[in-house]
This record gives sequence, C-alpha cells and structure tokens, in this order.
Amino acid sequence: MDLPLESDAEALWQDTLDLLTSRNLPEATLAMLRNCTPASMENATLRLETPMRLVLKTVSKNVPVIEECLSQAAFEPMRLEVDFVPGAGAAQAPSRAPSSMSREEVDSWAAETGDGRPSWDGPAARKMAEDTWAEPSAEDLLEAAARRRRNNPLVEDISQATSKLTFERFVRGEENDIAYQAALQVANGMNSTYNPLFIYGKSGLGKTHLLRAIQNYVARNDPSRLCVYRDASSFITDYTEAMRHSERSAASVLRQNYADIDVLIIDDIQKMTGKVGTVGFFFDTFNELIANGKQIVLAADRTPAQLGMGKDGFDERITSRLSAGFTTPIQVPSYELKLRLIETFCERMREDALRENVAGLTGTVPAEAVSYMAERAGTNIRVIEGFCQRCLFAATAAERRGDDLTREEIESIARECWPSTGRTVSIEDVQRAVEKFYDIDHSSLVGNKRHKGLMEARHVAIWLSRELCDRTLADIGKHFGGRSHATVMHSISVVDEAKREDKTFYDRLMQIRESITGNV
Repeated sequence: MDLPLESDAEALWQDTLDLLTSRNLPEATLAMLRNCTPASMENATLRLETPMRLVLKTVSKNVPVIEECLSQAAFEPMRLEVDFVPGAGAAQAPSRAPSSMSREEVDSWAAETGDGRPSWDGPAARKMAEDTWAEPSAEDLLEAAARRRRNNPLVEDISQATSKLTFERFVRGEENDIAYQAALQVANGMNSTYNPLFIYGKSGLGKTHLLRAIQNYVARNDPSRLCVYRDASSFITDYTEAMRHSERSAASVLRQNYADIDVLIIDDIQKMTGKVGTVGFFFDTFNELIANGKQIVLAADRTPAQLGMGKDGFDERITSRLSAGFTTPIQVPSYELKLRLIETFCERMREDALRENVAGLTGTVPAEAVSYMAERAGTNIRVIEGFCQRCLFAATAAERRGDDLTREEIESIARECWPSTGRTVSIEDVQRAVEKFYDIDHSSLVGNKRHKGLMEARHVAIWLSRELCDRTLADIGKHFGGRSHATVMHSISVVDEAKREDKTFYDRLMQIRESITGNV
C-alpha cells in the first residue's frame, strides 16, 4: 500500500517519535530522527528517507529501539527501513553536505598538495563519462577529510578536558535552551539557515561549552567535515604572525587554510575590536566561507549591534553580516537553573570521584543544602562549578564527622567565591558604567532628549542608582538633571516591569550591574 497512505505513514512516524522521546535517547539522535521523511508503508514496513549519510548511520544504530516504539505505535509488529536519497534535499542545502568542497576544488587541492589521485572519487568513478559526477562513498569522504586535516595546521587535536564539553553534559534551562537547540542543529547539519550562528551573553554562562560541543559532535559523528575552534586571540595571532612572516606567501597560505574549513568556530570575537587588519581578514574569510556554503559559528559578550558601538567598533558592513544568520542570547541563570546546575555538578563530581577512587568528593550534599547553595550562588557558571566542588568536599568531611553540611559552611564558601568589594557604589560610578555600555556621553544621559536608546539608558541608570547606592530618590533625581521624585519612581517602575517581561533586557541589566559591583 504505497502513498495515498502517506498521511498514515506520517502519523505513525510522529507517534513513534513521541514514544522515542521517553527512551532517554540523546537529543542529537532525536533531532536526526525528526529530520527523516516517511516515504512509504508496505507489508508492515515503514520506509524512511534521509539526504544525510550521518543521519542514516545514526538511525541504523538505533533500529531495535525504533522498531520497538514503531510496533507499539502501530499495535502490530513493524519493521523499519532507512534509505539514503541525495536528491533535491541535498541540493537545496549545500551546507548540509559532509563537505562543501566542489569537485574542481578537490582536484585543485590534490594537485597543490602533490597527491596525484582525486580526493573524493575513486578510480572506478574516473572511468565514468567525463560529464558524470559519481556520488562519493563514505570511505572516499573520510579519506579526503583525513588528508585535508593533515595538511591544515589550524586543525588541532581535542584535549581530554575539552572532549567533556558535549551536548549531553550541557545543563539546559529556559535561559539557554534556544542557543542549545540552534547549536545542535548546526552541529548535525540540519539547519543551513543558521549561518552564521551568533551566540552572545556575559562571561561564564556556557557559550564556550556550546561551541566546543559543536566541535566535539562534528569530530565524533561526521569526521568528513573539518571543524576548527579558535578564540579571537588565536585568530589575531594567526593573522599577525602571517603578516610578519618573512615569506610573502604566508598570508596566502593562512587564507587558504581558513578557506578549507567546513565549520569555523570563533569565540569571544569582541576581542577583535580595534584590530583593523585582523577585522579585515576576518571579513574576507567570513565572506568566502559563506559564499562556499561553509558554516560559521561565533560567540561574543554582546550583540552584533553592540559590537558596532564606539569609535573602535566593527563597521556596519560587518555587523550586518553578523546579524544575517541566527542570533541568540544565553541569559544569566535564574534560581531554578542554578538549582539544576548545582544538582548536576555535585552528582557528576561524586560519580567521577567514586569511579576514580578520589576519597574527598564522595559525600552527598543534602537537598536543603543544595537549595541554600542556589540562593547564595552568583551567575557565573564556571564559578558555580568551583563552588560546588568546595561544598561537596565540605559535605564529605562533614559526613566523616557524622554531621551534615551546614548553612554557615556554605555561606563561608560563598563569600570566598563571590567576595564583596567592600566599597560604596556612587551614583557617578553607575552613570559611568551605563554611559560606557550604551556608548553615550554624560550630558545625553542626564539631559532631556527622549529618543528610545537614551530613554532606556536613563531608566537603567536611575534603577541601578536606587539598587546600588545608599541615596534617597531626591538625591538620585538631582544627579539626573534635577528630576522629580515622581519621575525617578517612573523610571524605576519601567525597569521593574521590563526586567520581568523581557529576558534579554534583564540580561543587559545584570551585565551592567555586575560590571559595577565586580560580582562575577
């Protein structure tokens, strides 16, 4: 029974996917399953099609559990067949292909590197008609990628510590889930519209974890794609050293090495601001990779628009290109996410200690202690992880004494992790921080101009002055052009409402607050 029963096949597949979500399959695997298309249902067999070899490989590994859920959904024994169909799907999304080098690029590359044989197509394919392009086998792709990897010094081995930064170990919450989903789709090649993928947020919220998770995913699941992670400092060094090299060809070689990458990841790109030569090289590299269907992933501590602010900011042609793909924030963790992070970190540390026979971290942190830890924790997830390790060590020591970890011990550790600066914050401190963040001058902040950007900055500065400074509302009003008590109260209420309704605004507000207090 071929399709007209396509709707039945689709319905059965959707029911099967619903059942599979409860089977603890990795999210990446579920995402691949959702990308498969039901093609037919005949003789108790559901046939799926996919244009991606990686999906075919992953689905084939999970056939037993899929068939179990498929049979459960159909109320009868069912079999699953998965076919690789390059066809239109692959043609519409060139960046989904395992490598985006064209046949001409492959032949050119092989000639330049002194390898006499073509990179993808084997000898049998060469015997075909000259106008026929044979689909390369998986072995050909892997062999080509291995040669490219050996010849590209930008491709580095993944360290043991970095290899742990995977999607499976990323702790998700409402504050970071969109960024997580976008990174996963980029990693498995299922969404070519997220190019570039731009993730922004303050330091210590998990941006680097997601970037490294993409790198680890590609290296583990699709080694035919060359994926390179660089932070902005390394990118700047690459360019600077190439320009200083005695050989004039060094810059050209560097450009070719970057152009040969399939997935380029650059972290902390805000560090490039003011580096005119590096920015120009980055812009040229960016354009070449995008034009050739390669994937770019970027991270920064601010939005593309904010990267363009100030005299040293990126110019509009670059910020517009950065904004052309998919831009998503990672926001500061709420109490609920901090609770989940602390539970996860403590449990992982305890499991690692038991497995590796590390006696000092094998205790258990009571639930009430975990709750108090979440109350006292700051927003930097890296610092929270260190905080958890110290609390787990204290809990293990307490267990040996026959006691529980106390609130006083947690409080003492928290004060060491997030020390108070001890200085009084002045209204002038607040104003300088807000003026720097929004790139405005003092007279504009305290004056009467009312366009949207200035109004937000003024409201934020007044709210932070009330929050951080031991001053009356009347004193605050005097520092903002002699504004009245009612005007100051209005600004405070505007910010209070906005931070409840707009998570992106709340993230900006906390970023400015912590730049003043130093509580990172």
